[in-house]
Amino acid sequence: MSLFIFFERLVRPYFYVSFQNTLKLAFSTVRRMSAPRRSTSLRDSFSDSERMEGTGSWDDALDWFKLEVQDPASRSVSHHANYKCLLEAEGVLVEERGVVLINTDEAGTLIVTNFRLIFLSEGTENIIVLGTIPLATIEKFSKMVVKNQLAPRHSEKTPSQQFLQVIGKDMRIVVFGFRPKTKQRRAIYDGLLRCTKPSRLWDLYAFSCGPFKFTNANPKVRLLNEYFRLLGKGLCRASMDMIDSGSFTMSNELWRICNVNSNYIMCPSYPFALIVPKSISDEEVIQSSNFRSKGRLPVVSWCHPETGAVLARSSQPLVGLMMNMRSNTDEKLVAELCSHLGGEKKRRRKLYIADARPRKNVLANVAMGGGSESSSNYLQSEVVFFGIDNIHSMRESLSRLRDYLDAHGTTSSDGTLSLLRHGGWSWGGGNLSNMSASVSTLGDSGWLIHVQSVLAGSAWIAARVALESASVLVHCSDGWDRTTQLVALANLLLDPYYRTFTGFQALIEKDWLAFGHPFAERGGMPTVSGSSDRPPDLSRQSSVGSFPLPPMCQSSGSFAPPSSSPSHAQNQQSPIFLQWIDCVSQLLRMYPFAFEFSSAFLVDLLDCVLSCRFGNFFCNSERERQQAGISEACGCLWAYLADLRSSEGRSHVHCNPFYSPLKHNCPLLPPAAALAPTLWPQFHLRWACPSEAQAGELEAQCRIMSIKFSKLQKAKEGAEKKAEETAIVVESLSAELQNEKQVSSSAMALAKRASKETAAIKRAIQSLGCKVHYASSGDTTVDIETSPVKISHNSVFSPCTRESFGIVQLEDKSDLSVSISVAGDDVVSNNPFGRVCDTLCPLRTRDGGCRWPDAGCAQLASQFIGVKADYEALDSLSIYEGYFKTMEGGK
Repeated sequence: MSLFIFFERLVRPYFYVSFQNTLKLAFSTVRRMSAPRRSTSLRDSFSDSERMEGTGSWDDALDWFKLEVQDPASRSVSHHANYKCLLEAEGVLVEERGVVLINTDEAGTLIVTNFRLIFLSEGTENIIVLGTIPLATIEKFSKMVVKNQLAPRHSEKTPSQQFLQVIGKDMRIVVFGFRPKTKQRRAIYDGLLRCTKPSRLWDLYAFSCGPFKFTNANPKVRLLNEYFRLLGKGLCRASMDMIDSGSFTMSNELWRICNVNSNYIMCPSYPFALIVPKSISDEEVIQSSNFRSKGRLPVVSWCHPETGAVLARSSQPLVGLMMNMRSNTDEKLVAELCSHLGGEKKRRRKLYIADARPRKNVLANVAMGGGSESSSNYLQSEVVFFGIDNIHSMRESLSRLRDYLDAHGTTSSDGTLSLLRHGGWSWGGGNLSNMSASVSTLGDSGWLIHVQSVLAGSAWIAARVALESASVLVHCSDGWDRTTQLVALANLLLDPYYRTFTGFQALIEKDWLAFGHPFAERGGMPTVSGSSDRPPDLSRQSSVGSFPLPPMCQSSGSFAPPSSSPSHAQNQQSPIFLQWIDCVSQLLRMYPFAFEFSSAFLVDLLDCVLSCRFGNFFCNSERERQQAGISEACGCLWAYLADLRSSEGRSHVHCNPFYSPLKHNCPLLPPAAALAPTLWPQFHLRWACPSEAQAGELEAQCRIMSIKFSKLQKAKEGAEKKAEETAIVVESLSAELQNEKQVSSSAMALAKRASKETAAIKRAIQSLGCKVHYASSGDTTVDIETSPVKISHNSVFSPCTRESFGIVQLEDKSDLSVSISVAGDDVVSNNPFGRVCDTLCPLRTRDGGCRWPDAGCAQLASQFIGVKADYEALDSLSIYEGYFKTMEGGK
């Protein structure tokens, strides 16, 4: 395209039209040959010098739209709803292909569902996060048109480029480009008109999705549990039966829970249960509510568990035009907030009445019957004004901040005016520490100044309660915007419990939800009282707002003129809750060890609130949410966030890796010098400058180390478990080895005994003149040398031992059979001669008889003792031949 621009300027005075058409045709042909399908950056089509000069930026950037032949497959396909990115009960309403996200020059598919505007990358169908935004998060959207300025003057048929600008409540501004001469933009725009601003509450996606798996307890039960904790009754647990029966009215020595507003008649925007001084009756509570705007009487939000000091909230008093109206019951109620200090003197504590408004705004409210308290009417009190601006100032400030960041970001929606897209600079002067000084006003937005005012007011309140043991009553006009910001932030500074996940949820549900911050009005969402069949208010959707236009567009006025925006009096939207979360992020930056949750948790919390995916923040009060049955019909945001954390435990990105509960187990009292807020990069810069929006390097490294430590911890636990198992196995083997040793010892004993028996047998056989030979096979050979009968060969005997009788019998395979009886050492006989015969005589029968009855040993037993070891005496014995014959005949 740079070559095309050069030749165009060179020959424009002579033959502009024909040469331009020729070049365009040639460029189109080359382009189709090299890139048959658009999927790369649009900035590839023209040089960096052209972009910096701003020559034909919009026209050149989208010139390929009119050159590329439209593919029928790229048209709207309304029935295609099988995308893997869709959530539960999310359905596709409109789908258009070939759309370009101008911020990043990416081409893809733009889809409108009943929950989101989704931008998918071309081909892969991966979600492009910048171009994907929940419908409820969209603040406004508008059509824009850019005419082709390079076309000849007499050519009026050249189509203009079509754009759609979407501005989100989450600090993003995105622009989509569509093909000319198509109805793509019309289809997307109409789909957004139908779904972005529903007129009925039950048309929101949360009702279509239902509770799904993110259910939780009734918010009334959680509120009572927090009240019990504040009164020192933490062991008591609330239930729906307790609420239905009205038995939740507990008390301590100073305060009590009253149920006078259980039917929401006294004050529709207050919760069903209130903490009031114990000495104030229900009738006095009702009378005091008549003296306060919207019936929002002074009630206790937090009480010190040791000193008895309280942090109370209310709305402005109705002092009238002359500021002389008084209420005795209101003055009595406020006086009872200042209980006596401990000690013998019983002196009363001081009361500070903190009015969040500027003094001039108080005077303006006097004309409508409002105003502020007089310190002369309230005992020992002091009135302080904080000077925090109203909701309209906050809305305009955030809008200016968003435009400023978009104009100076790396992904600017104007396509060309970004100061960093080609220069490679780092936003904010190079680092975040310089950012607060260089953007103290951020293009006269004043956002950081407003944040500082809220921080300073909250720190002052917390210091009075913690250091002076004083009670503080906070209010603004109606007591649900600036009052909630100050009270909730002071609670966070005073009570370490509110800096945990559980406590932070209890704090938001108590001071924001239960005490009636109008989330529906501030977020521009329908509520119970406003749900009807009337068409939605679309007056704000066509406004272009303060979108920064390129210089050539501003001069030529080629953009469509924006429609008039509604007046401030009619527009009640304001980022009050967003601003409070911003203040919490500032405290998290100042005290990184004091909070259990991280900045990423705050970002996800805000995204869930703005998206209206869950019902926790619907409607304007607890009463309206109960009428609509929100807790039963919609999912719970807290359950969803808890489910995210459960997957990774303490290593999840929501958990603060630096959290040390013992380090800051006390009130946080930041000095005034520390209350210098800076931009919250994780939220403010995540769309305009994604590189600067990343978490700090130290936090990222700590989180990585935490994950590694967790893995090592798991490995250690596994190793310890294996070591225990191994120890058990070793112990079992040791026991078996001990048993084996005992068995071996027994076997050795038996072997020694057998050896002794064998030696005895051997001696007995040898005493008869026989030779005993033991073979390795277990056979025993006995050679008889002195036998009268000549034996032709050796006889082989097999020993057979009987322990009971100690008998070993040797049997010969030849005709001669010899039986040898040996008496063991443990066999004791009554007859000593019998023992000698049993041991030495081979002719002894088993029944105790003798095969040699006429032997000398039988006749002269007393003389046989000397013969047992005499081997020659056996040969001299006289053996009758008839004896052997008798034995042979017996056989």
